Amino acid sequence: MSAIRMAVKENQLSDPNKVTMQMYEDYLEKLGRGWVCEVDGLVVGFAYLNLTDDSVWALFVSPQYEGRGVGRQLMDTLLAYSRDNNIGGLSLSTGANTRADAFYQAQGWQRGDMLDDGEVCFSLAL
Repeated sequence: MSAIRMAVKENQLSDPNKVTMQMYEDYLEKLGRGWVCEVDGLVVGFAYLNLTDDSVWALFVSPQYEGRGVGRQLMDTLLAYSRDNNIGGLSLSTGANTRADAFYQAQGWQRGDMLDDGEVCFSLAL
């Protein structure tokens, strides 16, 4: 998952040390829930739900698998889990004017405020 996160062309981390392996592990079980998408045994995308604040901590797809519905499948899984667990709404932030920005708008997320770091906030009522 870290390799996918570091390979993305947009929404790159300004400081890769900010996201540690421990964070990936914690969001799997302690702080949230995580999912991966595999193709022929290869992880090609992942998503994490932060249950401490009902936010999407991460949703990333390997650049080689973009445009194949991987992100949509991961989002559908994350949303189904959220609805099944009576989460009333979700939030996230992503880089403004990126493909992710357009993706979330196309999925019905409501675009909100811009943050000082150039990210835009989104919310989705469930």
